[in-house]
Amino acid sequence: MVFLSGCSHTVRNASVGSQRAIDRDLIEITIPRLEALYRSHKYTVTEVVRWHIARTKKYNGIYRAVQTLDEAGALAAAAREDAEAQAGDSNFAPGALWGVPIVTKANTSVKGLVTTDGWKGYKVRGHELVAPRDATIVARLRSAGAVIIGQTNMPDFAASDTNRSSAYGRTGNAYDVRFSPGGSSGGTVTAVTSNYAVLGNGTDTGNSIRMPAATSSVVGVFPTRGLVSIAGIAPLDWLLDNTGPIARDVTDAAIALSAMAGEDPLDARTAGSSSKAQPGPYTQYLKTDSLKGKRFGVPAFIIDGAGTPFQGIIASETSEEVKHRMESARLPLKPETRDAFLKALDGLRAAGATVVMDDSVLPDGFAAIAARIGTVPYIREGTEKFLAEFGPAQYHSAEEYRKAVGAALPPTIIGGNEWHAIDEPVDRKRRDVVQANFETDPQAAANVTLPRQKALDMYTGTLDRMHLDGYVYPATQMPPPDETMPQDGRISGGPHSDTAWVNMIGVPAVVVPGGFYPSGLPFGLEISARPWRDGDLLGWAYAYEQATHHRKAPVLVEKGLLSDPAP
Repeated sequence: MVFLSGCSHTVRNASVGSQRAIDRDLIEITIPRLEALYRSHKYTVTEVVRWHIARTKKYNGIYRAVQTLDEAGALAAAAREDAEAQAGDSNFAPGALWGVPIVTKANTSVKGLVTTDGWKGYKVRGHELVAPRDATIVARLRSAGAVIIGQTNMPDFAASDTNRSSAYGRTGNAYDVRFSPGGSSGGTVTAVTSNYAVLGNGTDTGNSIRMPAATSSVVGVFPTRGLVSIAGIAPLDWLLDNTGPIARDVTDAAIALSAMAGEDPLDARTAGSSSKAQPGPYTQYLKTDSLKGKRFGVPAFIIDGAGTPFQGIIASETSEEVKHRMESARLPLKPETRDAFLKALDGLRAAGATVVMDDSVLPDGFAAIAARIGTVPYIREGTEKFLAEFGPAQYHSAEEYRKAVGAALPPTIIGGNEWHAIDEPVDRKRRDVVQANFETDPQAAANVTLPRQKALDMYTGTLDRMHLDGYVYPATQMPPPDETMPQDGRISGGPHSDTAWVNMIGVPAVVVPGGFYPSGLPFGLEISARPWRDGDLLGWAYAYEQATHHRKAPVLVEKGLLSDPAP
């Protein structure tokens, strides 16, 4: 295990010719192409893993996407898989991700590694949050044959729309390191789009898979909440949290989602999911004509900029507080993003879909209803459950952490005085909210269950009324900002989006590359569907991808003004 610094390496003992060949073969590699290389015995898993590790070391000093490189663990796993392949066992059946180098987000437990959650407080010497076992999705990805090469950088507790971390510093956008890759899965998107790994996982509490995917021309999947277990992932808000794959194309994302999905006794939301979800593998839904005859509505409230406050508004807040919170959440759509969105819609139409733009498609009233899903009173419960199951030997609760380290966990993940998201302006800070257990709190229905059902009914009811298959909208309200220059008087905490409502009602959504701004930075198109129609959703994304081929790989730099030593 190595904490990376700004050094440059190349694959050892390779001739110039063979180096050029492997560079040509592995850059922008997909899972099906990698499988073909393995079948032809052109490369071993060890050679493929070494190539990705070398690329990470070469560029990470500039982009700082990978916080922890587990070189020894990755090479050991690769050697085991090579031994399996060489054994000649007739019963050997490699999994769908066999030999695929991946990264995982730093809030996702990997046995023996430090789950930093982006926060320096989980890296205190002698008190590190060393994972006692793998998160459920990590175990499933390993079982499918994936090789984990490292953990990606993220903002503290995933509570930011950009990717600045007290544990490791700032991650830059692969298309221009001065710009933000978005958060909180900015480390994963930069690692994947830069070819450090074939794919990775992100987590999403308010937009944190989808918004970063949009900044970096990759595919980001937010599954129906309950399709994929979040057990073993350090929570920001367990009632809103989700995890899903981030990949360079829809096929790879579908393969990864198939491996990640499934019921898990450690995550009650997954109970019964196998009977409600479209069956896997999700590659069976990937057809180039999937968009023909489909109808998609453009939510009017997103175009209007009527956002939903992060983690919503609890039932006890006063009308004045509600008004203030809704005004603070308003986020106008930037003109250049509107132009990119309208241009991206041409690809949907060219693939045979109809796009409905009407003021009655999820108007501002929908945002107002979704905003009343207030989850803040229950955030401590999620942190306590996580530490109880996945905390280190020294502490299995917030109180045990305080006693061991001599400092309390922050209100961001346990509630309390002056709770607020890391980058929220002072005027958005909330008054103290008493923490409760969701399952026994008499206010849980008023705070969460009833407004969630009301918002979901409006979401699906509009689909029925207007004969729509899904919704389409920009994944962000603005282009990625330049983090070397102040905007609006301060360094940006964005880019920001109006997509937190997806988490609030738990429907599936996917971001697919939708083109580029005139600046050369990517634009991402987001599509959402009915609950449990994840296969259909991926089919639409695939058809759009195949019709447009918008993704272009970034040109990375090895030196730059923003290169800095590891913190």
